[in-house]
Amino acid sequence: MSARRCIVNGRVQGVWFRDSTRRKALQLGLSGSAVNRPDGSVEVIASGDPENVKALCDWLWEGSAMSEVRSVECDSWAGNVSEGFFTG
Repeated sequence: MSARRCIVNGRVQGVWFRDSTRRKALQLGLSGSAVNRPDGSVEVIASGDPENVKALCDWLWEGSAMSEVRSVECDSWAGNVSEGFFTG
């Protein structure tokens, strides 16, 4: 198991970014969350198979069809990760 926390900046709020992230994470069999932050970024925490976590981190650069991702910063995560479905 691997866990990562990513902060995604750009036009990522109000453009279905979190829902697209949730669907991609579920497709990859991951647990975690995608949450809007007050500064306009989205925080994504993902846990699961290391290759699938990496795949999600790479996918964050694509995001939803309407998003415009400017940066993705990911670090290892040792905190709690919700089990099962992604939440937002």
